[in-house]
Amino acid sequence: MAKILYGVHGTAHGHAIRALTIARRFPEHEFIFVSHEAGPAILEVEYPVVDIPSLGTVFTKHRVDTWATVKLNYPVLRDRKAIMGRVLKLMADFQPDAVISDYEFFLPRACRRLGVPCLSIDHQHVITACRHPIPRGEYPSYLATALSVRLLFSRATDYLVISFFQPQVSPGLRAKILPPLLRDTVLARQPTDKGHVLVYQSYITDFRKFLAFVTALERPVIVYGVPKEGREGNLLYKRKSEEGFLDDLAGCAYVVCGGGHSMISEALYYGKPVISFPIKSAFEQFLNAFYIERLGYGHFARGAYLQPELIPEFESRLGEFQDRIRRANFCGNGEIFRQVEQFIRRGKLDY
Repeated sequence: MAKILYGVHGTAHGHAIRALTIARRFPEHEFIFVSHEAGPAILEVEYPVVDIPSLGTVFTKHRVDTWATVKLNYPVLRDRKAIMGRVLKLMADFQPDAVISDYEFFLPRACRRLGVPCLSIDHQHVITACRHPIPRGEYPSYLATALSVRLLFSRATDYLVISFFQPQVSPGLRAKILPPLLRDTVLARQPTDKGHVLVYQSYITDFRKFLAFVTALERPVIVYGVPKEGREGNLLYKRKSEEGFLDDLAGCAYVVCGGGHSMISEALYYGKPVISFPIKSAFEQFLNAFYIERLGYGHFARGAYLQPELIPEFESRLGEFQDRIRRANFCGNGEIFRQVEQFIRRGKLDY
């Protein structure tokens, strides 16, 4: 049995769910998690969690709220020495055999200070580990985000990058890029096509414009992420539950969602084309939507809001999108677990 200390970025749920999927695969090992914000509530149901502040991001009206993000992170940076002291004490008390980080700020730095190997497992490092054909207008955002990832979240010794798109890793990096990591509940379902559209959008700039788009869909539409329940015309608003949501995702014709990597990966695994409407000023989400369109898996919805005019053209290409999705692999679980086991045993990935 190995003792594993696992740091998890706490903004939203995707990082914690990915960490749980990995920990559940290794029941023979002992895990303690370090997380913040939404992370502890998800993780502590099954594992011990130490709630330690870390850097996060605030979203408001479908865009990154820069000022609110600065206010959120200022106390963390101000108190970073004291917080680091807590992390170092935790490491001294627990004496981990392996350390893993999913986009967490302090744990990789503590490992550097102590000379301990640290494995990074996340999607964000696809921005810095690979080269991308970035449109000229997005280059300033790319440079700013890449700088942030490098300065704040790139202190691990090895990088396992999880991504539905897989550009070549830049030479000289101790990094591997693998297809998405999927929850067991996703793998347990077989895709069907019941004809409905699944819409998931948590950050809406203008509800009236959003409503104009979804009501223009000439299919039944199931909507998640909106604070409403019940049926209105062709729309069925539902409160999110894991089982119900995955049933509706596996059975839909296609998906309309933001630019979140986990949501897109699950849709593609089920063979569903995607209309991606990324959060403004969130370059990672832009990149996901950019590759959805570039690889022929769906449409990147640009602009301030979703345009009803894009629906007929998108639906006319559903067969084309589905064919391209079928040719790709969107489940990397087996190889990801093998690489994690390799790191736990030897302190490095199998390159």
